[in-house]
Amino acid sequence: MQLFHHPDMDIKTKEVLFDREESKHISKVLRKKEGDILKVTNGKGILFSVEITGDENRQIIGRILDYEVEKPKPYSLHLAVAPTKMNDRYEWFLEKAMEIGVNEITPVLCEHSERKTIKMQRFERVLQSAMKQSLHYSLPVLNDLVSFSEFVENEKNDQLFIAHCEEQKKTPLQKALQPSKGVSILIGPEGDFSSQEIQVALQTGFVPVSLGNSRLRTETAAIVACHTVALINEPQVL
Repeated sequence: MQLFHHPDMDIKTKEVLFDREESKHISKVLRKKEGDILKVTNGKGILFSVEITGDENRQIIGRILDYEVEKPKPYSLHLAVAPTKMNDRYEWFLEKAMEIGVNEITPVLCEHSERKTIKMQRFERVLQSAMKQSLHYSLPVLNDLVSFSEFVENEKNDQLFIAHCEEQKKTPLQKALQPSKGVSILIGPEGDFSSQEIQVALQTGFVPVSLGNSRLRTETAAIVACHTVALINEPQVL
């Protein structure tokens, strides 16, 4: 199935006008024509069936035939991940987290962060592309870059975890997790969190967790955490 994205659609929408970039892809690349049916998501958990009815100034027009609502997951996942030195590594993380399943992503600026700026529009495009490729109907919330202290002071969730590399007692994430609950996980930059940041997190209720015996890159650690949460929350087959 080829999936398209149009953020302004809702269940009351009767007709939709695609932008020129998406219209070009529909008509020139995929050779879709009047009468063909498209599958379109608004990125908010709804999948629409849209019949092409024509075009206007090189923009495809469609009529909404019906829709279905995506069943929500029994848990929510918020990943707070420090930007990586190389942008493509963070984009890889965004793509794979979208495929596995994540509700919210917050880039976090830490003491050891080498990258202190992000490209929000680029990141949003990566997420949209990954959503269409993986046939999901919901885009995660992508927050602006915030400081470590701001995040830990304001984050409220059922389960709060920090994955760091310092030698201290840590619980394996898969054992610390409780299914069907909200969870937030902090992943640090290439140089890890500072000792002071770790202490601040622990003092504000974050639980230290391990992601295995290997020392992982930032983006790899984030994907391991994301996948672990997804596995723990998978329905048990009897």
